[in-house]
Amino acid sequence: MSILIHLAITAASLWVTTQLISGVTVSTTTALVLAALALGIVNAVVRPILHVLSLPLTFLTLGLFYFVVNGIAFGIAAAVVPGFEVSGLVAAILGALVLGIVSWLLHLVLPDGKPARKG
Repeated sequence: MSILIHLAITAASLWVTTQLISGVTVSTTTALVLAALALGIVNAVVRPILHVLSLPLTFLTLGLFYFVVNGIAFGIAAAVVPGFEVSGLVAAILGALVLGIVSWLLHLVLPDGKPARKG
């Protein structure tokens, strides 16, 4: 159940991202759900590899290259899902940033399916 909640939060966050960033578009609700699923897979599989490979650049830029890596991962998900379009690297970086912030805020507000801890 927790995976479905996480997928719904990611889809809602992606919808908010499309409303705020003009270079990020999703054509249908199906594409929105598939894009949320693709983002989850890319973030779980591809992004860690990109982080390791880009570690020297991330170190040299004092962590700022991390934003570029997230934008690349966002763009990879857009390239895989038909109906999910990103106009360029800047839109991908901004889209990944907005998606991360909105998703974080929604995870704070919405339940995650786990029982509340006492104490």
